[in-house]
Amino acid sequence: MAEQDAKAAHDGAGHRARLRQKLADAGGEALLDHELIEYLLALAIPRRDTKPLAKLLLREFGGIGGLMTADWQAIARVPGMGDTSVAAIKIVQATALRMLRNEVAARPVLANWQALLDYLRADMAHLGVERVRVLHLNSRNMLIRDDHMGDGSIDQAAIYTREVIRRAIDLGSAALILVHNHPSGDPSPSRQDIDVTRQIIDAGKRLNISVHDHVIIAGQGHVSLRAKGLL
Repeated sequence: MAEQDAKAAHDGAGHRARLRQKLADAGGEALLDHELIEYLLALAIPRRDTKPLAKLLLREFGGIGGLMTADWQAIARVPGMGDTSVAAIKIVQATALRMLRNEVAARPVLANWQALLDYLRADMAHLGVERVRVLHLNSRNMLIRDDHMGDGSIDQAAIYTREVIRRAIDLGSAALILVHNHPSGDPSPSRQDIDVTRQIIDAGKRLNISVHDHVIIAGQGHVSLRAKGLL
């Protein structure tokens, strides 16, 4: 048994070395999805074959996007995942989101729309519940606050006009971009999405606060209500 364990440890170390060399020689694109997660987990669980666990996680959460956006408790419930392993996954997500958000903050948002969409998709496209956020912009359309207004159920999260406008007043916002996700995967706006957007637009007009757009993020893509002519 001891000899078998030693052989397994040796084989695992050799496999990880090959993955590391592939990463060094050709970059992350050379690694399959499960190999990326496998190597990440190997850093947290150095004396274990992490390939089966990596494949299990990707199946459980439907791919890398779903895994990275899953909450801590959900990942921790997967057999074999301890706090150190979960932390490894969440720190990668946090780093990626920070990098994407810094891209959004660096330039006027309306002139940097693709960077905004990349950030929002990374954060919200694979969530299992609806999340509402409001992006507050100054008079030069620079991001001054990314407000996470709350999470809801699998198919509903409330956007309250009074709360959005009060927050905009407190921050001195000149304009807003409303954002929420559809866990169903379909970004098509509902009647309620359209109605609440128009309510916020009307309330903002009285205070010279513009609403540039309401963006719905989902696994199948995104919808801009402005681009659809619904504002």
